Amino acid sequence: MNELQRYLVEEAVEDYEEGRLTRREALKAIAGITGAVLAAQMLEARAQAAPAGKVSASSAPLVMPDDPSIVAGIAEFPGEGVRLDGYLARPAQTGRFPVVLVCHENRGLTRHIEDVTRRVAKAGYVGLAVDLLSREGGTAKHDFDASPGILGKAAPARHVQDFKSGLAYASSLPSARADRVGMTGFCFGGAVTWRVATSVPDLRAAVPFYGVPVQEGDVLGIGAAVLAIYGGLDDRINQNIPAIEAAMGKHGKTFSKIVYPNVDHAFHNDTGPRYNAAAAKAAWGEALAWFGKYLA
Repeated sequence: MNELQRYLVEEAVEDYEEGRLTRREALKAIAGITGAVLAAQMLEARAQAAPAGKVSASSAPLVMPDDPSIVAGIAEFPGEGVRLDGYLARPAQTGRFPVVLVCHENRGLTRHIEDVTRRVAKAGYVGLAVDLLSREGGTAKHDFDASPGILGKAAPARHVQDFKSGLAYASSLPSARADRVGMTGFCFGGAVTWRVATSVPDLRAAVPFYGVPVQEGDVLGIGAAVLAIYGGLDDRINQNIPAIEAAMGKHGKTFSKIVYPNVDHAFHNDTGPRYNAAAAKAAWGEALAWFGKYLA
């Protein structure tokens, strides 16, 4: 398994152990990557922590689709021999604005990520979220719990290429400043953000939220200033902090991290059970400040 596949599998197993996924849902998430037999074996090995049922959360969008200060909607653009889908949001006022790419979590381009993209536009950027399930017909076509397995089957290089295509599209818009480009992503999308940063020299700023970082050898390709955001209870992801912090420092890269105590993985997602309003608000403020500094 590659690093992204391992991350997706470990996340599904952890969600099963902690009761956020039923056995059937976890099997569906893992089997697309490992196959059904191995997926079942992995869950059997963790059966001592059987799920108690999912906890759900919901909230109204922080920025509504019809907010008069922005223009937002579905976008279609050319990829590498395919048509790609995404969600585009920009300020309604006339002008040219920096671009911020947004990468979704392992469930695809959800309403929550659309809302995050509108928040980007509300802050004065052209925001584009790329649907990394576009090649399989798009997020809406697939069962919610099958999406991690579908994303995991694809090589990480494909995800990076789709964001390169998204950047080419966004940069071509009359409202965009192609010389001021940033990116953010969450969970799986945080990992993709790290990988795009190694491959896109035009990226000036990156804010991965609790994403698996790249290896030291890949750090050499990073030109962006990186702000990595973590939840203090997220041991599975946080174990990677010392190595990436050392690698970024060793190779003279601009890097900062913020670890919010007493919050877990996915604390920024206000539609999920781990949401923490105070930490999410603070982290988003830090992300916007980072973009304000490096995309000015």
